[in-house]
Amino acid sequence: MQTAKAVTKYLRIPPRKARLAADLIRGLKVEDAAIQLELSQLKGGRLLKKTLDSAVANAETQLGVQRRDLKVSEVRIDAGPTLKRGRSKSRGGVVPILKRTSHFTIVVATTE
Repeated sequence: MQTAKAVTKYLRIPPRKARLAADLIRGLKVEDAAIQLELSQLKGGRLLKKTLDSAVANAETQLGVQRRDLKVSEVRIDAGPTLKRGRSKSRGGVVPILKRTSHFTIVVATTE
């Protein structure tokens, strides 16, 4: 089984929200996964589709396989660095605001 991989880093979406979209495509054929992400209303779905297309392009150029022969073998959403911001509150206080980022990894494999 041949595999190809694509990684997208430092995306401004919390990993918890991005994992909702990742669960939609885990283990599907690439064509079905692309349709799922396209019809999904999630922001993570739109970002994950770009990474999926990149993994498919890597497989086509490096392995010489066609899109219809591929399936999603692994989808991983890892936490990236957190941007720490603050919001003013009463009596001179500050409340922390954490802006989380994500790293997407998609591995596609041939179906043999």
